[in-house]
Amino acid sequence: MSNYFHIGKLAAVHGTDGELLLRHSLGKRSALKDVKAVFIEERKDSFLPYFVEAARAKDAEHTYLKLEGLISREKARGLLQKGVYLLEDDFKALASSSAPLSLLGYVVMETGEGEMGPIGEIIEMPHQVLAKVEYKGKEMLLPVNEQTLLKVDKKQQRVYLELPEGLVDIYLAQ
Repeated sequence: MSNYFHIGKLAAVHGTDGELLLRHSLGKRSALKDVKAVFIEERKDSFLPYFVEAARAKDAEHTYLKLEGLISREKARGLLQKGVYLLEDDFKALASSSAPLSLLGYVVMETGEGEMGPIGEIIEMPHQVLAKVEYKGKEMLLPVNEQTLLKVDKKQQRVYLELPEGLVDIYLAQ
């Protein structure tokens, strides 16, 4: 799964010819230029490629997406709420450098723990961004905000965090 990057989910069907509305976290308007295929998570960690026939930006968070083989509203409805992923090269070409999603793959460095591991997923919530990291065999959701984020080193691809005292211990005790 390391070469697939989660960018969003299919939020709605648009029109009658199977066009979908993709809600993404790329951080800017995107018509998915030069993307030949997106990968849709049919089941956990199982991705199927869908070839992009056409894509056009709606706004900074939404893109209209026409996928090959989806010719009706009913067929498109079967993909609603499914996760959409891009290959690493496509993701890096499209993601805004200021978008939280651009931190995918960066290594988390924590002041008390040292190197924790790469960020596998970014979860954007209304008032908070969480970075999913696997550390010492445990999956952890780490807050990335003004209080915890010390710096981002884009050159070394590292995110420096100072987490609340005891947070890592809670995960490790499980």
